[in-house]
Amino acid sequence: MQDDVASVGSAGPVAAGVLTEADLAAADASLAGTDELLATAYPGDSSARQPVHTVYVPGDRYLPSLPNEWAEVARAAVVSAGGFDAVCEVAGLAPALVAEVAPRVAAKLAAEPVEDLRLDFEDGYGDRGDEAEDRDVLAAAAHVVTAVRDGVAPPFVGIRFKCFEAPTRRRGLRTLDLFVAGLVSGLGADGLPDGLVLTLPKVTTVDQVDTMITVCEKLEVRHGLVPGRLRFEVQMETPQLVLAADGTVPVAQVLHRAAGRVSALHYGTYDYSASLQISAQHQSMEHPAADHAKQVMQVAVAGTGVNLSDGSTNVVPVGEPDDVRSAWALHARLVGRSLANGYYQGWDLHPAQLPTRFAATYAFYRSGFAAAAKRLHDYTHQVEGGVMDEPATARALARFVARGLACGAIDDAEVRRDAGLDVPALRELAFPARPAAVSAAPTAGATGPRPAAGTPSDTTSTTRTDQKPTDQQGASS
Repeated sequence: MQDDVASVGSAGPVAAGVLTEADLAAADASLAGTDELLATAYPGDSSARQPVHTVYVPGDRYLPSLPNEWAEVARAAVVSAGGFDAVCEVAGLAPALVAEVAPRVAAKLAAEPVEDLRLDFEDGYGDRGDEAEDRDVLAAAAHVVTAVRDGVAPPFVGIRFKCFEAPTRRRGLRTLDLFVAGLVSGLGADGLPDGLVLTLPKVTTVDQVDTMITVCEKLEVRHGLVPGRLRFEVQMETPQLVLAADGTVPVAQVLHRAAGRVSALHYGTYDYSASLQISAQHQSMEHPAADHAKQVMQVAVAGTGVNLSDGSTNVVPVGEPDDVRSAWALHARLVGRSLANGYYQGWDLHPAQLPTRFAATYAFYRSGFAAAAKRLHDYTHQVEGGVMDEPATARALARFVARGLACGAIDDAEVRRDAGLDVPALRELAFPARPAAVSAAPTAGATGPRPAAGTPSDTTSTTRTDQKPTDQQGASS
């Protein structure tokens, strides 16, 4: 037999490979930069909880009791409409789904009516002069300290300060400075809330994000905070982030200025629409221009671990009963539309929007749970079924169920019963560990601090899903 041919049993002779170890090492070396880029700039989806909504209130109106006060207003609106079942029906839920969702919405309003709270010192606060804003931001920080100490702070809480355009830059920076100082003074450098969120609005250039990174670094050093502790979300409210003067897409660059520093991108419905000269009556979360901007954002955040949030509707459920029902129906439909498009968070501007926020969110997860659970069961237990899911689809199914668990739409027991998975196994499937890069050589745009311990960041996992898991790997213990 010739030297370059190997015999493989009854299958007959096949040609032997000719690539040497040196060839393989050369391939590794040539792609070391790509490996490092994927490992640092695209670490994969975050396993940390993402809130389903952000509630914005003027910064001077916050008290630790605010979430409960919002819940009371929401429940009063529900009672006026005929109860939780009636609200779910207005939201468009089928009768069978109403029975599942209504009691969960009631429980949510009792236990956790606000998941993410933003104390607004920008548009919702306005310009009241430096003396008043100094006083109000220090009071807001003191109230957050009290809420954290008393265990009544929402899971995520923070401020939106004024933007970095020239007229408001120094005021915005002073408000940020005073707020962080107030938190550190009251809670200590190691006691900041895990869900602390800082919101940088009306970003127009990457340079503004660079400035925010520099400011965060200085605040961390001067307050003795762990490097990377201060993260911030960017509000996408200007067309300059979608398309710059030089033809680039700055929103993609924004995410990679300091790895792990930018936590989320939030779409701003009305500022963005107005900047495109869309008339007021047509400004909406579902306008084609809004969809384009959010799709660009969605592509930019893919694989980065950065969250994406839709905006708000300013049609709120107040006034005559017909007006309330109409606003609820609109809100529920828009929430469902966002979820179907892969935007798992949005803004709520009024307490009476909470019932339809949770009703539409829970309906989304519960209506898809049975099918997702069966497919996960069949995939992890290697059961032949009508759908042959790939590993990527299995991860998507697991992430869907994990999100439903996090917000209260689905229970642990249901996952164990219907998917045959306990929660740790589900999360390992949803958020697999990424293999280490071959080379540790740094790449442009991928440097900077990772999220510090104690911040809402990725949870390390040890199970990969490049291949179908065995029964033992995926089954419930």
